[in-house]
Amino acid sequence: MTSARSHEEPGPLRRAGRAVGHALRMPFTGTARGIRKATHAHGAGESGLGKLIELHAVNGAGDVMITVALASTVFFSVPTDEARGRVALYLAITMAPFTLLAPVIGPLLDRLPHGRRAAMAGAMLARAVLALAMSGAVATGGLELYPAALGVLVCSKAYGVVRSAVVPRLLPPRFSLVKANSRVTLAGLLATGAAAPIGAGLQLIGPGWPLYGACAIFIGGTVLAFTLPPKVDSSKGERKARLVPSHGAAAPGAKGSWSGRLRGLAWGRERNGEKRPGLRSVGPSVLNGLQANATHRALSGFLIFFLAFLLREHPLAGQSAAVSLGIAGVAAGAGNALGTAVGSWLRDRGPEVIVVSVLALALGVAVLAALFFGTVMVAALSATAGFTQALSKLSLDAMIQRDVPEEVRTSAFARSETALQMAWVVGGGIGIALPLNGVLGMSVAAGILALGAATSVRGLLGAARRGSPHPRVA
Repeated sequence: MTSARSHEEPGPLRRAGRAVGHALRMPFTGTARGIRKATHAHGAGESGLGKLIELHAVNGAGDVMITVALASTVFFSVPTDEARGRVALYLAITMAPFTLLAPVIGPLLDRLPHGRRAAMAGAMLARAVLALAMSGAVATGGLELYPAALGVLVCSKAYGVVRSAVVPRLLPPRFSLVKANSRVTLAGLLATGAAAPIGAGLQLIGPGWPLYGACAIFIGGTVLAFTLPPKVDSSKGERKARLVPSHGAAAPGAKGSWSGRLRGLAWGRERNGEKRPGLRSVGPSVLNGLQANATHRALSGFLIFFLAFLLREHPLAGQSAAVSLGIAGVAAGAGNALGTAVGSWLRDRGPEVIVVSVLALALGVAVLAALFFGTVMVAALSATAGFTQALSKLSLDAMIQRDVPEEVRTSAFARSETALQMAWVVGGGIGIALPLNGVLGMSVAAGILALGAATSVRGLLGAARRGSPHPRVA
């Protein structure tokens, strides 16, 4: 009897061991349950959006690990002049080919309507392999590092294009696209913020360790991509769309300027002669919104590269170079998170008015930064750029969902994201080429925003006054 009782009831040591083990697991299991509850709230779990949110968080964490490793090698480990040369080389070897490859990404992915999960998993797995390949070259900074970095960049953007096309298929009932994109984006930002210090800690162990961490994260993302619902791979109701000059010729204003070429974009025709529904058939809101968003993305690329070198060579008053860069980076991240949160709150407001308002806000702060250059204004412009970019992109997403027909909507998301990434490359190139003068740099930032306002604000305000044939901003 005693033997049976002792077998059924654990002794005090075993009970104590279980209690200790439960206490040690509680922070991790409790955190995991809390994250799962947040990502799956309001029907996101049933629709599959929750899993996409988690996948995007994994994507953000892996990307920031690679960023930490590359920044330490290309930027922080050498004197300023040499760092500028290395970053210029990085732009030439990675960004220039990407500018040529970016227009191809959307059409290639359009050919995989039944393989979106596989495409996202492939982008994750490719980055895992490339991170492992870079781990041997990151310590020396040799030229072999740059082709691998280009591959990582292309895979990252390919994932982003597919993710943009997938979101509309995973919307829960009565769930707006603005709110869905806000959740996805915010998850990526939070994961980036959490993974960045971990990557910095791994960097202290060795230059290749953040890349080992990225490899592990992306392998997990590869598995997670295949857990998305099968409807992600469904192409029911979709048609491919091509942004090309209407009737094979450039539209008025398309010749010469980059903004004019954006304005001249229209949908192509199918081979059988049937005209595709598209931007020109539903009004100018989407095209003008794309121009405004290209301005914000170009500003983002410009500030990243220009401030990185400016603050390293000329730190903010009373601050070290590291602290100065930290101020700008934290301000930009906080502004981006705030813009994402506000975007969800403003989901029922007119997106055209929001885009115009944030463009005017960014322009005003950039002018003040040029006039009163200093610590406060650098932080203010960084925060404003993050805030306005996030809010403007969410508004563009709302316009695409509202105005672009369902059968070509996912294709429109792919092409708009590709155009915005190209704008970021242009802005980054300007930032790396500009002399390191704070007032000059802030003046150029204001000029970029003024150009965007001149090409898009009038059209957006006109579209807002006329209203939309589909007034619901879902």
